[in-house]
Amino acid sequence: METPDREIVFVPAKTGEQFTLQSGLTLRVMEDGSNTDNRIGAVELTIPANTKGPPPHWHEMHDETFLVTQGTVRFHAKDGKHVDAKTGDYIVVPTKAAHTFSNPTDEEARFFNTFTPAHYVNYFRLMNKWSLEGQKMDPEKVKKAMAYFATVGVDGPL
Repeated sequence: METPDREIVFVPAKTGEQFTLQSGLTLRVMEDGSNTDNRIGAVELTIPANTKGPPPHWHEMHDETFLVTQGTVRFHAKDGKHVDAKTGDYIVVPTKAAHTFSNPTDEEARFFNTFTPAHYVNYFRLMNKWSLEGQKMDPEKVKKAMAYFATVGVDGPL
């Protein structure tokens, strides 16, 4: 069999598509699916101290993983359960698992996030576009954005 003629993709540190959402979360797109036929997407997300994440939600068609690379990220789950994941901890969120995250500490936190398929990176791009347009990002607006990408917002807290 002939060796395929396909190149590896290198994303140097501090490069890639980057933007800050209205919530203060900073996002760096490391793989948007364009190199993987949309099989996997990956972003690095930085959460300022004492910051809430997105409204509670669950995904109809994609799985997510989170590797905490700095600080502590609180992952909220159904029935009020939560786990405080610290640097080096890994979280898997399969399809249909209700969740959200936050940074309840006085220090910045960061995680590496994958999703498969990769289409969910476009949710972040839409949120950035709306933020740049000055649209207010209340929870209902965010849930609307999520719905475009096979994600269901949960009414009320988890």
